[in-house]
Amino acid sequence: MSTESPTQPPAGADYVSAELYTRIQQFYADQMALMDHGDAEAWAATFTEDAVFPAGVTSRAGRADSARAHAEKLVLEKADLRHWLGMLDVRPQPDGTLRTRAYVLTARTVRGEELRITASVVCRDHLVEEGGRWKVGERTLRRDGTV
Repeated sequence: MSTESPTQPPAGADYVSAELYTRIQQFYADQMALMDHGDAEAWAATFTEDAVFPAGVTSRAGRADSARAHAEKLVLEKADLRHWLGMLDVRPQPDGTLRTRAYVLTARTVRGEELRITASVVCRDHLVEEGGRWKVGERTLRRDGTV
């Protein structure tokens, strides 16, 4: 049995424990599913209140509003959107936070039509622990084919 804390990386390591890596994978699986299923408030709650987020959204309420509008648009279009996150890299920081990098594909399917990959993105997050849960404190996205 491991004596490492499941929430904190080993001191001085440039990697995280397998247990923490698995928890971070589960965090992202949960976060992406919340977005894909239109649970805007729960998705927004996976970010710190003051998280830095692309497109100038500056509050948790703003992120929830944006996610809700996006979910409503998908319903009107009779479309499903799925996020697939892979190639996850998790690096501990001296202050106990984590820096992550992952590749994210979004797949959109309009009912009765073929699935289309709509984006390939590099997602970089700064994760902080709040109340025993990991949250995104900062997210940057770089869409493939851009600068």
